[in-house]
Amino acid sequence: MKATAASVALLTAALFPSFGACVNPVVNLTYTSYNGTHLISGITQWLGMRYAAPPLGDLRFQPPQDPSSNDTVQDARKQGKVCLKTGDSPSSTTTAEDCLLIDVYAPSRATIDSKLPVYFFIQGGGFNSNSDPHLNGTGLIEASNHSIVFVTFNYRVGPYGFLTDGDQVTGNNGIRDQRKALQWVKQHITQFGGDPNHVVLGGDSAGAASISLHLIANGGKDEGLFHAAAAESVSFATVLTANQSRYQYDNFAIRLGCAAGNGTGTGHANTSSLACLRSKTAAELQAMNYNIPFPGAAAPPLYMWNPVIDNDLFTDLTYTAFEKGNFIKVPVIFGDDTNGGTVFAPSNTSTLAESNQFLKDQFPYLTLDQLAKLNQLYPNPSNCASGTAGCYWRQLSNVYGEMRYMCPGLYINSMFIRYGINASYAYRWNVEDPDQMARGLGVPHTVEVSAIFGPYNVKGNAPASYYPNGTNAEAVPVVQGYWTSFIRSFDPNSYRLSGTAEWVPWSSRPRQRLRFDAGGNTTMETIDDGLKDRCDYLNSIGPSIRQ
Repeated sequence: MKATAASVALLTAALFPSFGACVNPVVNLTYTSYNGTHLISGITQWLGMRYAAPPLGDLRFQPPQDPSSNDTVQDARKQGKVCLKTGDSPSSTTTAEDCLLIDVYAPSRATIDSKLPVYFFIQGGGFNSNSDPHLNGTGLIEASNHSIVFVTFNYRVGPYGFLTDGDQVTGNNGIRDQRKALQWVKQHITQFGGDPNHVVLGGDSAGAASISLHLIANGGKDEGLFHAAAAESVSFATVLTANQSRYQYDNFAIRLGCAAGNGTGTGHANTSSLACLRSKTAAELQAMNYNIPFPGAAAPPLYMWNPVIDNDLFTDLTYTAFEKGNFIKVPVIFGDDTNGGTVFAPSNTSTLAESNQFLKDQFPYLTLDQLAKLNQLYPNPSNCASGTAGCYWRQLSNVYGEMRYMCPGLYINSMFIRYGINASYAYRWNVEDPDQMARGLGVPHTVEVSAIFGPYNVKGNAPASYYPNGTNAEAVPVVQGYWTSFIRSFDPNSYRLSGTAEWVPWSSRPRQRLRFDAGGNTTMETIDDGLKDRCDYLNSIGPSIRQ
């Protein structure tokens, strides 16, 4: 016999009378109820809840829809599958097309009247994968003294989230998934003890890029979905229009044998090609889900599927929208790691020509004059002869790291100040892990995620030095103090750890950011003239190379 939502809710109230209007562990979300898990840590988790209908059949390549109603209590005690990613094996057992699932972690003592701040985290993956699935929010909740609610979720990536023909296939569905999840939070988070009027966006890499896009979506119109944002390594990739990205649709359809009947002469995908793509199994799509070069490039980019200018959700390039002031004005954190490009630049890059070709493949609108200027701004730091294996790895990683991550983040900080928002905070994560340093990675892309969530909460991806008794163990409570303070009060200083530096907001002069160093040390640093000059140039060419 199946338990109904009403019967389980009555049983829960009887078992947990001290909580009053208890949200633990069964929650009623109107369309269904979910049964979570009460942990001995005093935190309750609900895993794998549906925030949208399965994007299957006619919903494939379409905006997310509401989940269907179900009057039985659904199990929310284990993780769901992750969204299919580009380059993933067709036989993968850990990914699936039915993946629009959301996880919530909340203090067990919370009630529907608690109105706790909500941290809504968007994982990265270059919009081609979900790179941080199943992040565990217990570490942050404990660091906040059980005073926040944590939310994370999956969203469609690769062609499932970013295929468009500029006509029948809506663009930016992966971003629309994120907004659907935010709308779900606005509607339901009180049932978990959260405050829908105090939601802080978080995200790393493509998740941080998503934050920048939510800030400029719909021309910067504030729809009340979030109230502050903390972005780790915002990513400015090549942004095409829906029509410019049409070649991706066409080639994907051709590889899958779906070009037949596409002869209307309209230049748009007709019903035949779209119906054909929808008729394929996920395994068939995955067998052909790989990157191809941008027009004018020699090799496929690291990440081909990206948000596009669709003249609906987005009407401007990211640089241009911020320059115009068309963004939501809320308190923000934007920062990056010292060596954000090392994990992306091929370690065998041996000549300047190879370095330039890699950049051209990622940013096909780069001109020869622009590449020449970049070569001047970024001389090779390695003392080796051109042609030696790996000679230009660090030169390329320096260009790529600042072009795609560091300088865009500092630019956004500056635009917030220009448009009157003084609560704009910048940082540099400079915590050197001995193993990463030995491998030549320096302080690599988004490594601070392991400290913000705590090394035990990132599925074994944390550097060894971040664990208890490690050389950088003290960096964990330090950054968690700033982060949970920002989540709770929109100010990283209100509840920061005693003895840590005051995080001074960004300003035009001097341009200062908080530097996190090894051992948990923190200090404010002024941007040096060299980085300022390089960023000024990269910011100036950003629109012309379609960032």
